[in-house]
Amino acid sequence: MDIPGKACGPCSMCCQVLDIVELKKDAGILCENCVQGGGCSIYEMRPDVCRDYECLWKTDRGMTAQLRPDRVGTILMEDADSEQYQAVCDPTRPLAWRTPLVFNHLVAMAKAGRTVVAKAGLKAWRIHPNGQWGPWIG
Repeated sequence: MDIPGKACGPCSMCCQVLDIVELKKDAGILCENCVQGGGCSIYEMRPDVCRDYECLWKTDRGMTAQLRPDRVGTILMEDADSEQYQAVCDPTRPLAWRTPLVFNHLVAMAKAGRTVVAKAGLKAWRIHPNGQWGPWIG
């Protein structure tokens, strides 16, 4: 169910930062099917991985409009494989997770008992409940 005010609009961060094996698209590279200004040129025929992806910002009523991925330079997401809470950054803004709005959100998730990891390319950092952070080796 769509939440009012939570449309993708011009945001296409998922089309850039996520790895999509079915389209032979590596993480950090804009999908060739992404339409300038938002949207997908193969929307009706997109692979299941794209169909099944649910942007956490769009589905979480608690996330404000300011946390929309393209605005903060990071996708906040649950990783089903590892049960981590992740901030996956736009490669052009690798430290976007350290902006106060995003960082405070990540610390709150760590305080709630989550394993919180920020990622930018091949680098990753663990964020702890006390606000400290350091390299993540996982």
